[in-house]
Amino acid sequence: MASSSKRRKSPSIKTRWPITIIINRCLVEGESRNITANGILARCKEPLHEDETYRIVITLPQKRYIAVRGKVLWSNLDGVDPNGTFSDMAFYFVEMPEEDRVFLNHAVSAQHT
Repeated sequence: MASSSKRRKSPSIKTRWPITIIINRCLVEGESRNITANGILARCKEPLHEDETYRIVITLPQKRYIAVRGKVLWSNLDGVDPNGTFSDMAFYFVEMPEEDRVFLNHAVSAQHT
């Protein structure tokens, strides 16, 4: 896990990138709200358990997909919309292939500038 000072130094961007969280054999669709090279704030309809690790597929711009394993730091019910309740969750990345890390860093840097 990245230290808290390293996490704070990573560029953070607001995003609305599609994500899919894989839980056993189920797929939970969601959307990123904010992302860094070390973690993601995501929103979906399924609240997830804190301190659990999940497989996450993130769709970057230009339909590039990356796969990570992220641990839930916190989860809360954020609000209600006409379609139901959404949950915001903060994940930190515990595992990511180096090739995917390069693509994510590039996407974050491109959006940050």
